[in-house]
Amino acid sequence: MITDNKPRPTDIRLHQKSRVLEVFFDDGAHFQLPCEYLRVYSPSAEVRGHGPGQEVLQVGKESVNITAIEPVGNYAVRLVFDDGHNTGLYSWNVLYTLGENYDTFWREYLVRLEKAGHARNEPATAS
Repeated sequence: MITDNKPRPTDIRLHQKSRVLEVFFDDGAHFQLPCEYLRVYSPSAEVRGHGPGQEVLQVGKESVNITAIEPVGNYAVRLVFDDGHNTGLYSWNVLYTLGENYDTFWREYLVRLEKAGHARNEPATAS
């Protein structure tokens, strides 16, 4: 049996009212990830593109929510968003990386929005 030492989730809880996905990992890490953040950092080709420099800036996602969490094998979940997006597979490593780097990634997103001339309509829920 092949094993890795990467953290694995022990619990995933969706708080639809506050639009936050809470993820607990077996190494003790615990992240509260806003649905908007997960949507704009979706690992899908629609968001990431098919190579460097092909990323598509996601705008107007402040009120997006997750409507379903679908397990994918033993390694990921598919998050279904109420704006119709459902093609991103969030592996355990992706979720952990998004949690660990929330502050940095969120600031980068806000800078990209500003440079593109977009403004957010409401603040995201902090992690």
